[in-house]
Amino acid sequence: MSNFSDAFLQEAERHAAWGTVQLQAMDAAFPDAPWDVDLDTGVYQQDGREVRVAVLATYDLSERTWMWGWANPGLRGAPVVAAAERARDFGRAHGLTEFTEETLDLSGFADPRRAAETLAFTAMGVTGAPGYLGLEAGPSTRLYLLPDDPRVQPAGIDPVALPRILTTGATLIGRSPRLAVSGYFDHFQLTQRQTETGIGADLPDGSTVDVDFDGSGRIASVTVHPAGR
Repeated sequence: MSNFSDAFLQEAERHAAWGTVQLQAMDAAFPDAPWDVDLDTGVYQQDGREVRVAVLATYDLSERTWMWGWANPGLRGAPVVAAAERARDFGRAHGLTEFTEETLDLSGFADPRRAAETLAFTAMGVTGAPGYLGLEAGPSTRLYLLPDDPRVQPAGIDPVALPRILTTGATLIGRSPRLAVSGYFDHFQLTQRQTETGIGADLPDGSTVDVDFDGSGRIASVTVHPAGR
């Protein structure tokens, strides 16, 4: 494999803006620190904090191969890989082989490590997990975990930060800023108004947002209108 399919990248784009916020929240909640995880119980511990997690995948940095948690012989069928199974089931339903192949050889990518992060990021999106953890589990092994605990809540909508969130998220995958914006609104189930040149949405606090695109499809402006105006 030397590139992801167009269908997979489109799915990644749909989660780009929303996922960017989730990862920022995860970085704040789980800064770099010693950690431990019990794969039998799915309990993750760090700095006295204990949460339940699911094993998404492992990435071999030397071989540059990705193995989904549901494909791991030692974990196959265990409750701790249920979230990874949901990603697999999504892949089967939508024809995304990136989610259905047991292992993926990422050595053909220009940046295999970034490819691994893209897999984790998109799986986070399709499973609705509030972020993911990428951890060094050995000299050449990276372990990817998804929070599977109601105490880890997804980030909400911040109208003040929304222009930055949308413009930054739209550059993460960079294929369709419009899809990144509409995907963000979809995650929060917001009413949208689609036009040829923009997208508008009603925010939970009563304010509204208008996103305009230029002739090349890039975000030209993001304007938040306070409630009552």
